[in-house]
Amino acid sequence: MSASRTTHAPAQGLSAWTRRDNLARYALYLAGCVVFAAGATLFIHSDLGVDPLDVLSLGMLEHVSLTIGVAQALIAAVCIAIWSLWNRRRPVVMPFVTFLLCGSLIDLMLLAELGWMASVPSLVVAVLFCAYGSSLIIMSGTGIRAMDLIVISLNQRWKVPFWAAKVGVETVLLTLGWLLGGPVGVGTLAFLVFVDGLIQPFMSFNGSVLHLANHGLNRPGGAGGPVLESAGAR
Repeated sequence: MSASRTTHAPAQGLSAWTRRDNLARYALYLAGCVVFAAGATLFIHSDLGVDPLDVLSLGMLEHVSLTIGVAQALIAAVCIAIWSLWNRRRPVVMPFVTFLLCGSLIDLMLLAELGWMASVPSLVVAVLFCAYGSSLIIMSGTGIRAMDLIVISLNQRWKVPFWAAKVGVETVLLTLGWLLGGPVGVGTLAFLVFVDGLIQPFMSFNGSVLHLANHGLNRPGGAGGPVLESAGAR
């Protein structure tokens, strides 16, 4: 009897550790979604231009009656399809959930009264929130944002620097959104320059100062480049 208990104890301990690790990753993921959605909402509130994804989302809303959440979910579906075909892997679900969740949170947050915040302070806080929220989502390795799947593939396959791939992909979204009538302004430029440029430093800060594990990218900015673990497929 005691031998049986001894045999199963390590496996039970490993299982408990795995559950705690998964819970920590999901908490990191949810925190990232909330922080990013708050930043995207502040971009809209600033009235100085929104992030490229919302340029496309709001551009779509100029032509069809949707919510931001549904529009972003449709964009996610296209990004996932491109990633799946390129990498010859089955489509993943969680990145789709991320776009739908973040977009729906933006819909809810837009109902809040933010008139007390001036445009420029809103833009500054929006940049920091979007960059930090993105870093948490990527580091969670759960539900990596759909367009970031393409960014990571560009880095892995073609060795494009992460920040350059990020700017390139979001420039495509921005162009499509602008053509559809989405709002473009100085805030949009601020997102491309500062948000995309701050994600990797924030990931380094989270790892070195807060000691958070990076499940989405291995050694951000390092020579090894990113390693996509599961894209939230589990």
